Amino acid sequence: MPALIRPFTALRPRPEHAAAVAAPPYDVLSSDEARVRAAGKPYSFLHISKAEIDLPEDVDHYAPEVYAKSAQNLKKLIDEGILIRDAKPCYYAYRLVMGSHVQTGLIAAASVADYDTNRIRKHEFTRPDKEDDRVRQIEALNAQTGPVLLAHPDSDEAENLIAAATAGTPIADVTADDGIRHTVWLIDDDSTIARISAVIGAMSNLYIADGHHRSAAASRVAAARRGKGQPESAEYFLAVIFPARQMRILDYNRVVRDLNGHSVDSFLKAVGERYTVTPSEKSVHPERTGVCGMYLAGRWYHLAVNPDLVPVADPVRRLDVSVLSDQLLGPILGIADLRRDTRIDFVGGIRGLPELERRVNSGEMAVAFAMHPTQLTELMSVADAGEVMPPKSTWFEPKLADGLASHVLD
Repeated sequence: MPALIRPFTALRPRPEHAAAVAAPPYDVLSSDEARVRAAGKPYSFLHISKAEIDLPEDVDHYAPEVYAKSAQNLKKLIDEGILIRDAKPCYYAYRLVMGSHVQTGLIAAASVADYDTNRIRKHEFTRPDKEDDRVRQIEALNAQTGPVLLAHPDSDEAENLIAAATAGTPIADVTADDGIRHTVWLIDDDSTIARISAVIGAMSNLYIADGHHRSAAASRVAAARRGKGQPESAEYFLAVIFPARQMRILDYNRVVRDLNGHSVDSFLKAVGERYTVTPSEKSVHPERTGVCGMYLAGRWYHLAVNPDLVPVADPVRRLDVSVLSDQLLGPILGIADLRRDTRIDFVGGIRGLPELERRVNSGEMAVAFAMHPTQLTELMSVADAGEVMPPKSTWFEPKLADGLASHVLD
């Protein structure tokens, strides 16, 4: 039976080049934004994760030449000695610092078999086109370069083991353009590696926080290669595993273009039949589950849902984002499909409540809703039930960096 996690020989930047290589995740920047961010930075991992930036702008982002260029760019960094491989399989401690928030986790290779059997649990649907993109990228590079963000259940021993590894000199210490600090330490002591493997390997489950398409693609690549003499490394995928209690989910807010034929007064009356509506003199950042803020016609309101309307036994429908859909967006604003309805948009909490005000005040949107952040315990309950979260339920911050460690399938 394959181990839940195992050490691996990371492809990583030399310490002196880590800042030049580290880049935002491939899926948080548009191609135009990536082209600007990578300008004058020949070692930026964006040349690998978004290689279309090095081709004519009219080239399809999913064209074969994009993946070929990605492989070419990766080989160039290896040939120039910018990226190196460790001599033996190791683990790596990874610390993220964003303002006063600190989280310390483990870079490891996670088992595809345990993903396939749902021991590594999912909470989102995936899109075939996005899976296909990641499969082509892995096959072109023969490596996984975008880590999957995982959470592990609370474990003092696991946290202490990883924290102890951060006492030495890091192999990467990068403060990104957004002010987030990324620090990586090598864990090459055999006894420590064995203990980490045993402690995390004994856990009943790990949980995907972000990276459903990356893990699904790794599973597809492993299945396609199985039985063809491929190395065992193809049965694992690149992951960064943090303690659940250290991770932070920000609010994922909603803005809607119109009031579905309502006047402001009739809309407030309809909302008042399901929520206690209280005008507020200041912006409303919800203080607890069951509460949301609403910005309408230049004014903030505090909304508290009627508790009788919340199906507390259902781990999906009791989520605040589900309650808002079931009680307000659907019946009052006529938005039934969050994935396809163009009247709704989503704003990550990292942008703050002023962004909600801006979009309504500009006339682009008619109303905004500030959500209480989904809790990681809620996400885990949904995953444990074998269910999926509604679209745009979680916004994890800080984000991992690409390029600090890649998993080569050899």
